[in-house]
Amino acid sequence: MVSSILTNGRAWGQEKSPGFVITNAFGGVLDEKLVAEKYLRASGLDYTIVRPGGLKSKPASGALVVSKEDSLNSGEVSRDLVADVCVASLSDPK
Repeated sequence: MVSSILTNGRAWGQEKSPGFVITNAFGGVLDEKLVAEKYLRASGLDYTIVRPGGLKSKPASGALVVSKEDSLNSGEVSRDLVADVCVASLSDPK
């Protein structure tokens, strides 16, 4: 599942951060993504949740940064790189 950075922002005090406020202004999208993540986690299916920062159409530049859940509150990433991560997750047993 491709979700979003700050999806669980309320749980770690980010609800007033500019990124959370701006992104969640669109129909409470971060709140809805959290509902979907919880549903997937409880489904019993194998899953991967990717929470990218702001998606950019430019080609990837630099190294991929992977951080633990709920540790980043801003950032941008190439759509191509997000797609690469999603495809790689299909065959990664972790």
